[in-house]
Amino acid sequence: MYRAGLLFVLLTSCIFATPARAQTGASLSGLVTDQSGAALRGVEVTIKNVDTGATRTRATDGGGHYQESSLGPGIFEIRAAKQGFANETRMGISLAVGQEATVDIRMQTKTPDACASGREFATTDCTLTWHGITVYGAYDVGVGWVSHGLPENGYNYEGASLVNRNGFEHRFLVAPNNLQQTGLGIRGKEEFAPGWSVVFNASTGINPQSGLLANASKTDIINNGLPRASYSYAIDGARAGQPFNDEYYGGVSSTHFGTLTFGRQRSLGTDAMLLYDPAVGSYAFSYIGYNGTMAGGGDTENSRWDSAVKYRLAYGPVHFGAMYKFADGSAGCYSAAAASGSPWSATTCTPESAHNNAYGFDLGANFGKFSADIVPQHYNQAISVLNPLLGPQSLSAPYQSTTDSIDTTQISGTNLIDPNDTVYGIVTDNYAVMFAAKYAWDPIKFFAGYEYIWQNNPKNPLGVGASDQGGYFMSGVEDNNLDSEKLLNIWWTGAKYTYRSKTDFTFAWYQQRQNDFRVPQTCSPSAGFRSSCAGTLNEGSLYADYHFTKRFDGFVGLAYSYVSGGLAIAIPHGPGVPYNYNNNCAPTVGGRFAF
Repeated sequence: MYRAGLLFVLLTSCIFATPARAQTGASLSGLVTDQSGAALRGVEVTIKNVDTGATRTRATDGGGHYQESSLGPGIFEIRAAKQGFANETRMGISLAVGQEATVDIRMQTKTPDACASGREFATTDCTLTWHGITVYGAYDVGVGWVSHGLPENGYNYEGASLVNRNGFEHRFLVAPNNLQQTGLGIRGKEEFAPGWSVVFNASTGINPQSGLLANASKTDIINNGLPRASYSYAIDGARAGQPFNDEYYGGVSSTHFGTLTFGRQRSLGTDAMLLYDPAVGSYAFSYIGYNGTMAGGGDTENSRWDSAVKYRLAYGPVHFGAMYKFADGSAGCYSAAAASGSPWSATTCTPESAHNNAYGFDLGANFGKFSADIVPQHYNQAISVLNPLLGPQSLSAPYQSTTDSIDTTQISGTNLIDPNDTVYGIVTDNYAVMFAAKYAWDPIKFFAGYEYIWQNNPKNPLGVGASDQGGYFMSGVEDNNLDSEKLLNIWWTGAKYTYRSKTDFTFAWYQQRQNDFRVPQTCSPSAGFRSSCAGTLNEGSLYADYHFTKRFDGFVGLAYSYVSGGLAIAIPHGPGVPYNYNNNCAPTVGGRFAF
């Protein structure tokens, strides 16, 4: 009986001892303290097995200790969180079978959120961001005076500083969109895998004096058929009343492989202009910001590209960009007979396909305080809307455009396209290459840039009814505007001086030159000038910008511009009509609130 009892005890001991000997789990422990070294109680410590994704959470005891046992071998991550402290993470902790590891954690007091109150938001550069979504925008308005200007309209306003072909009166005016286009936008970036994020952006320009979306095409349309003395400001541009007339795109971004996006996007030339213009594209003080010829590689409508894919990559000090626009829209109806001077008709008009594809590249680098970029671009079937449709052409046809086909044959009958709510455009194929640089020599920044543009009549002409920016159509199309190749040279320079971090003084000078592309080349004061004659446009500006807060600034400045030669002719092609006045002086004062 004694032997049987002893055997039972030995067997029981063996049974219960076997698991203990087989225990091979690893363990993690440690001490959590604040920045002074004091132990922290109640810290939530989460231990995650990176290989399996399994997590365990424990709270530190009164002495600030945590401990977790029975962990399998693998790679672990520890995260410590406590209200009032910044989260701390320890990664890459490798545990072997049966290993006991100690990982102490020191936590830092969390810095108060500077953007938590309305007052802080107004006085700092906090962003309105929630869960990766940011709302942003600006309101810019002021008052100004022009020596030779025009009445305003509510459809688009990009300052009144630049000399205007139809400007004829000095006047005071409300001057919105001076340093920046008033508008709203929303952008987002959401990480879906380590180092990979989905990105999007949607932004639009709004005219603060009318509340209407910025719409350059409409400024021409509301002047259609009016005598020149009755014009209000009429311009061309990529903002044509679209719901998102600035940008609207989405894509994918990687911390290592760059960003790829698709949609309506600013051209690479526009990106470079905003980076290297001393006036940062200001409508009131920058010719290349107001006019857009440089940013668009020949035409201001091309400062933004629809149906475009864009790629950006930065590697160390070097950055690279590439962009391609797919052909889109309608090319209208083309009449080959009219090209040889024969009268056009609907029966001889052939439907065309759009060939308005484009591409561009950007290569640049930052070397300390110096940075530079080179940007080549090409755009087929670029459209330039330079004037409203002309007034009455005959008593029987009180409202017609001058031409309704690919040449300049004047219409004597009914328009193929109803001219109501349409535009008249000149079409070219454009090549451009831009060089720009800047250097920071605190407290002064120096800027300089140059762009060479060559334009030719399009290889694939557009016809009447072709679509333009914002869904508008062309009732008049001019595909053979150029007698020979048109060459543009645009250069700019300037400097920005920052005084005591609150005030910026900016000086800028811009010049555009064009060659004599008239055939025969008979351009002189005695022979008369046409828009195909050589000419020059100059603009200089000086302004001060005082930052009351990070978001609100006030400014005052002056811009002066003048034209000569062929650039002082108001109506393209034909004999031409001179500018009413070949110069304009425009002082402006105002304020801007940006968020």
